[in-house]
Amino acid sequence: MPAQAPDVMVVLGRPYGDRGSYKQWEEADIAPQVVFEILSPSNSARETLAKQAFYRQYGVLEMFFYDPDSHDFWGYVRDRQTQGFSLITPLNFPWVSPILNIRFELFENDLMVLHPNGERFKEPGD
Repeated sequence: MPAQAPDVMVVLGRPYGDRGSYKQWEEADIAPQVVFEILSPSNSARETLAKQAFYRQYGVLEMFFYDPDSHDFWGYVRDRQTQGFSLITPLNFPWVSPILNIRFELFENDLMVLHPNGERFKEPGD
């Protein structure tokens, strides 16, 4: 299986520190709990489906995908009891991540991610 690296990931329960890459097998086999993928025009549907399958197989609990060009957003959240996944779409908005307690909302065809206190996450360069 080729290496997979999400655009952003959250891994709770691991020591803080810089890593060239996250190697789950060297991290007490702790999977990232949450992954985020920002899609680009070069991402194919097949590639996106393969990433979703990879994250499911390796224990990710929440995965989110966003296409900034089309403003498409979806995610999957694993039920800890059944291990099945629930689909999250804009129809579920506003939606709060069970693990991170951050809120997702769509405004004027733009995805906003808000802190638990409702404050907007800063844009790169802000």
